[in-house]
Amino acid sequence: MQKTIAFLFLFSVFTRLSFAQQDTLPNYKTRKIVLVSASSVLTVGSLVGLNVAWYKDYNTGKFHFFNDNAEWLQMDKVGHAYSTYQSARLMMNAFNWASYNKKQQLFIGGSIGFAYLTAIEIMDGYSAGWGFSWGDMLANAFGTSAAITQQAFWNEQRIQLKFSYTSSGLAKYNPNLLGKNVYTQILKDYNGQRYWLSVNPSAFMKQETKFPKWLNFALGYGAFGMIGAHHNNKIYKDTNGNIITLSSFDRERRFYLSLDVDLTRIKTKSKFLRAVFQTLNIVKIPAPALQFNNKGLKFHYLYF
Repeated sequence: MQKTIAFLFLFSVFTRLSFAQQDTLPNYKTRKIVLVSASSVLTVGSLVGLNVAWYKDYNTGKFHFFNDNAEWLQMDKVGHAYSTYQSARLMMNAFNWASYNKKQQLFIGGSIGFAYLTAIEIMDGYSAGWGFSWGDMLANAFGTSAAITQQAFWNEQRIQLKFSYTSSGLAKYNPNLLGKNVYTQILKDYNGQRYWLSVNPSAFMKQETKFPKWLNFALGYGAFGMIGAHHNNKIYKDTNGNIITLSSFDRERRFYLSLDVDLTRIKTKSKFLRAVFQTLNIVKIPAPALQFNNKGLKFHYLYF
């Protein structure tokens, strides 16, 4: 889970950079200096800090590979794709703000998140606690290419990767792995996470269509019943050391069909609101949803 925590640190930096679109710097050379300096310092700084905080106690000195493709019903892999997609989207916007040309926006700005997580993956390769995962790398490449390809051919993101979370109630059975509070559970508890393909139909229609330009259809993926990465043990200890006998949970995949809002397509004259919408568009808006799994169908009046 250390990859996600590290990424979210850098992700917060990218988010702030997206807000820079509202500032009044008239000199594009100055904007480039601000962008490159801030992203370089914080990227290197976060990698150094990550090495000290996470890897120093697990360093093996020998690079190795690790196959974790069967863990967590692949929820962690979808999370990797989402992370690199959003990184590419935000950094391409930041490079556009700094007046870099189209190729630079795509191939430099769009690839920064992939390069960052590749560096973390290499650090994993030298760690006794983890290893270099080709599955992670494939997911990273998918997320990056999804953002770059759409920007290259459509000059916009018509199909977006989004995130949502609600408490699963399962973290209490294994808090060390699934999180001890709401903040760590958002990062660690895959049972409460959902990832969405949010598609904007109006972008594929003729310009004169009356279909709302801000309305999206969303296809979601989630999973439930996972107390461990591969399987569920029968007994766990809580944060106080008390023995918890685990009830029977079926590990299952869940699929969703719902509505969503593309906040970037809401018209406003406010530069501040446009920056806010650009940033908040990383999450799916709560809406009615239809859930599919091996137990059948279930309708949610409002789902996040």
